[in-house]
Amino acid sequence: MIVSIVVAIAQNHAIGKDNKLLWHLPKDLKHFKEITSGGTVIMGRKTYDSVGKPLPNRRNIVITRQQIEIAGCEVVNSLQAALDLCAGQDEVFIVGGAEIYRQSMLLTDKIYLTIVHANFDGDTYFPEIKADIWTETERTDHEADEKNPLPFSFITLERA
Repeated sequence: MIVSIVVAIAQNHAIGKDNKLLWHLPKDLKHFKEITSGGTVIMGRKTYDSVGKPLPNRRNIVITRQQIEIAGCEVVNSLQAALDLCAGQDEVFIVGGAEIYRQSMLLTDKIYLTIVHANFDGDTYFPEIKADIWTETERTDHEADEKNPLPFSFITLERA
C-alpha cells in the first residue's frame, strides 16, 4: 500500500490558523479532489471539524482520542489503526492536520504538495521536507489569476 500525504503549504510551511485554511485557491481544491476522489482519506478530528462533513466520494477515516461516532466516517484512535483498516488498498491519503502529518512522515511514500508562493502567519505548520529523503518527480507552476489570487505550484515528491 502506498501511503501518500496531500497538503498545501505556504513557503514558510504554514498550513492553517484557528483551524482554518490560510488562502482560497479553487484550482488547488479541484486538484485535491482529483487526487483523492474514489479513495480513502485519513485525517485528524480537528481537520474533520474544519471540513465539517465527510468528504464525498471518499472513504473517510478520522483519528481521535475521543470516544465518539461521526456519521459517514470510520473513527479510530491512532494512525496505525487507520492504516490497518486500509490493508490491501493500493493507496491511501493522509490529509491533515499537522500532528497526523508529523506522525505519518516516516511512513509516507509520496507527497502531493501544493506550495503557495507567499508566507503566512499560521499557528499550524507542516514538518520539514528533507531534500535527501525526497525526490521531485513532477511539478506544475501556476501564476495568480482572477480566481486564484496567489501563485502556487503542484509538486509530487517520492521517497528517494
